[in-house]
Amino acid sequence: MIVQASLNGARDAGFHPNVPTSGEQIVESSVAAVRAGANELHVHVRDERGNESLKPEAVDSIVGTLRDALPGTLIGISTGGWIEHDDARRLEYIDEWRNVPDHASVNIDELGAIEVGLALHHRGIGIEAGLSSIDDAIKLTESALAPLILRVLVEPDLQDPDRAMAIAREIIARLSTSQNRKPILLHGFDETAWSFILEACRNGWSTRVGFEDTKFLPDGTEARSNAELIEAAFRLKREFV
Repeated sequence: MIVQASLNGARDAGFHPNVPTSGEQIVESSVAAVRAGANELHVHVRDERGNESLKPEAVDSIVGTLRDALPGTLIGISTGGWIEHDDARRLEYIDEWRNVPDHASVNIDELGAIEVGLALHHRGIGIEAGLSSIDDAIKLTESALAPLILRVLVEPDLQDPDRAMAIAREIIARLSTSQNRKPILLHGFDETAWSFILEACRNGWSTRVGFEDTKFLPDGTEARSNAELIEAAFRLKREFV
């Protein structure tokens, strides 16, 4: 079971003052998260102005600096379509990265998702396929990407915990019938963050936590850092070991 640190997402200091947006902050938060037990990282790369970016210079800088600071730690990034708002440019940038991440997430419900996944595979980058609905699961399992992915992110975007969990279980049931079965990472956010982490612990699935997903600890108090959220996830995990 992997506990991944989801450090920032599209959040900024308005969400929490310790959301890492600069390169220095991302590295500092990553080091602290790994020391707290995080098995790997999920980062939304930022440019020099703190904006999300897939530009080669931004990705190369962040990934290269993280490699130097945390040798051996797996580094993942997002390829969300909203980052560049241009599918052709997204593919162009992926082809131009020099410091490639170990894996990258692809939201299967986005236009061009399959092409993005194939471009990542061509570069030797692992693919995390993000599924938010049963339609996404069907799209993935019927695509050429299905046998190539590293893992599946099961991440319904509903905020009602019971409804979100029902959809997650439906997605997982569909995936279990595929000939290309892959590891599951159960991913909740905001209202579903901790219930999904708890369900992942019960089932031995991987999961993730960090300021991208929530700023609150299981008891409802506000976390001071990504590392504190990671520590809380590991306390839950130990209850099922």
